Amino acid sequence: MKKSSEKAAALKYNQAQDSAPRLVAKGRGEVAKKIIETAKAHKIPIREDKELVEFLSKLDLYQEIPSELYKAVAEILAFIYLINKKSAPQ
Repeated sequence: MKKSSEKAAALKYNQAQDSAPRLVAKGRGEVAKKIIETAKAHKIPIREDKELVEFLSKLDLYQEIPSELYKAVAEILAFIYLINKKSAPQ
């Protein structure tokens, strides 16, 4: 039986409460699939970035991302903002 090497991580950012996005889920294999399925079910945008997932998988759950990851996460937040703006009713 082949083990899945797929990894996933989920971030949450509440501008009013957090100084930086927090890691709220991480996993590989079946857990990664469940994270992705849950995001799709809730229409949460998904962005594939294997290098970033590697860094995030080393963090503790609910930990704010370290400053070294701000640029990469800012790009993801900009991507999500753009998607939300395009899908908003006009």
